[in-house]
Amino acid sequence: MNLVYTVRFAEAAARLSKESRAKLPKALMLLAEDPRHPGLQTKKIQGLGDREIFEARLDQRIRFTFQLQGDVLILRNIDDHDACLGSP
Repeated sequence: MNLVYTVRFAEAAARLSKESRAKLPKALMLLAEDPRHPGLQTKKIQGLGDREIFEARLDQRIRFTFQLQGDVLILRNIDDHDACLGSP
């Protein structure tokens, strides 16, 4: 799968702690290989109508959201759990 970053994702990723930024490359590699990798705990975000946006886990606190369009994964947002899912 190909990964595409939104500007919002890139800006939010830059604001992450050093520890979280260090974990991001591995999580994105797993996502590109298999969006349903068990380590990511991927699930569809409920309550968005027909929009299919998914959340995945970077660590216990940080989540990131993405959409799938063909063979492209669009990375939308990354932040603390509640902030990320409040604006996926």
